[in-house]
Amino acid sequence: MQRLYEFLRRHPTGVDTFWAVLLVGFGFLWLVEASVGAEPRGAAVPIILALGTTIALRRRAPEKMLALAILCGVAQMATGIRPNPTDFAMLVIVYTVAVTCSRPASRFALGAALSATPLSVLRWPHAEQTWWANVVSTVFAAIPFVLAWVLGDSIRTRRAYYAQLEERAARLEKEREAQSKVAVAAERARIARELHDVVAHNVSVMVVQADGAAYVMDTSPEQARQALETISGTGRQALAEMRRLLGVLRTGEPGEENEYVPQPDVEQIDELVEQARGAGLPVDFKVVGSPRQLPSGVELTAYRIVQEALTNTRKHGGPDVGASVRLTYFDDGLGLLVEDDGRGAQREMYEDGGADGSGHGLIGMRERVGMVGGTLDAGPRPGGGFRISALLPLKPVR
Repeated sequence: MQRLYEFLRRHPTGVDTFWAVLLVGFGFLWLVEASVGAEPRGAAVPIILALGTTIALRRRAPEKMLALAILCGVAQMATGIRPNPTDFAMLVIVYTVAVTCSRPASRFALGAALSATPLSVLRWPHAEQTWWANVVSTVFAAIPFVLAWVLGDSIRTRRAYYAQLEERAARLEKEREAQSKVAVAAERARIARELHDVVAHNVSVMVVQADGAAYVMDTSPEQARQALETISGTGRQALAEMRRLLGVLRTGEPGEENEYVPQPDVEQIDELVEQARGAGLPVDFKVVGSPRQLPSGVELTAYRIVQEALTNTRKHGGPDVGASVRLTYFDDGLGLLVEDDGRGAQREMYEDGGADGSGHGLIGMRERVGMVGGTLDAGPRPGGGFRISALLPLKPVR
């Protein structure tokens, strides 16, 4: 039974051809056995064959087969050939047009079928019946056509609904893929910013310490040893943070969770300042207001801003530069002020990626601040040096 169903589903034209041949056979049987009297038998043959053709080709060209069936009906009335078994093709073509064609064509098919029944009664009236009996028989003859059209139209509506559901599912799948790509791109951008901050800060500290160690290697071995220890500690810290960032790209194998380290927060700014002091940069650090727990995004942003600002001070501030960091707790936000007395007028083009084409300091800061809904103001100080001021709201952005 399953094989038969599969065969019928895969070969619909062959099935239609089988039913067409069967219908034509019944038509010729009627033509031979029926008492047709003076009716032209020769004219009935092409009409029977044409109606069989409408069944065989109804799926390939339903509208054309509807026109052919209507022409056959007109020819029957013109030649006087009475209704016969092959007229069942009109019922089938009405159903087919209702299923496969547009709504106007479907309604036209229904109208043609409903017109055929009263025309048939008028063309071949029953003399022994009263007029109201003819009306009742006309109504009953029209019912199968109405049912065929209603069935075909409901199937057409259901198929359109299923097609719409499939289209919507495909569209939603594409939207999910696009959202996933956007999320991946955003995560990669975040990791890139994190890596930029980690590498730029720690490598600059290591470079400064290495230069200092090479300078005092012969005259002060103790200071050189301390510088090398600072380089070692800074390198380990950089590796730990990079391991945490790159762990996002891993597949989550067992044991990897223990390798991650917590994200930096506001409390670690003190350690950041001490690290900068150890690298030879004088930093004045003060906290104004009552420290309290902040959203993790705000704390990470504050830490990275201070880290990037101190890194740029060491890189672009010039010799004998000093810096100050102010952390202010407001009722509705966190304020950051990082200043130095170095080469403020020449800093901005480097940090925006202008002169050497490789800097992204201020760009990264603005992106971070924008992600938490804050504001950033950066530029040369009037008295010399460079200032970075940021205000980070405590409420998350919606």
